[in-house]
Amino acid sequence: MILKAFKERSNKKYLNKLLSERKVNVDGNKIKSLGVILNLEEIDNFNVFNVLASRLKVHTNKIKVIAYSPDLKSHGNAWDACFNAKDFGWKGEIKNIELKAFLDEPFDVLISYYTKEHLELKLLTALSKSQFKIGVLQTDTRLNDLIIKTKIKESKIFGDEVVKYLTVLNKI
Repeated sequence: MILKAFKERSNKKYLNKLLSERKVNVDGNKIKSLGVILNLEEIDNFNVFNVLASRLKVHTNKIKVIAYSPDLKSHGNAWDACFNAKDFGWKGEIKNIELKAFLDEPFDVLISYYTKEHLELKLLTALSKSQFKIGVLQTDTRLNDLIIKTKIKESKIFGDEVVKYLTVLNKI
């Protein structure tokens, strides 16, 4: 139990270091790839992101979705790329091969679609090599470049806002 607390503190310290060193790079390049990080506890309709990708003119083979579940046993095989807290080591070390591959992918846009405060979700968002990060309102505003304040169940409104702002930023 004590080691778990030390590990969490280590990961929080690493997250703060990542966020303090982060440089925002917004360029005029068009979106060709999309990554999505979500929490299985909060959303059950994954098709929303395929619809959003088509609205953003991203091909279906250029979208990757990864889901977090605190308890993988309860969700079973509901999702292909699923991870939990056990896939993280000390100082933000990633133990899962699928997570490493996801993080190494330089997405044009990363959508962090979660509101619950899980350190692992924040670490994934911070560790991503994505050029532009979009998220739902969270307590730590350093995680994302664009924050859209909607409820997690209002995916249609979220999608409309993403399309609107990316059009203004000349990314679509």
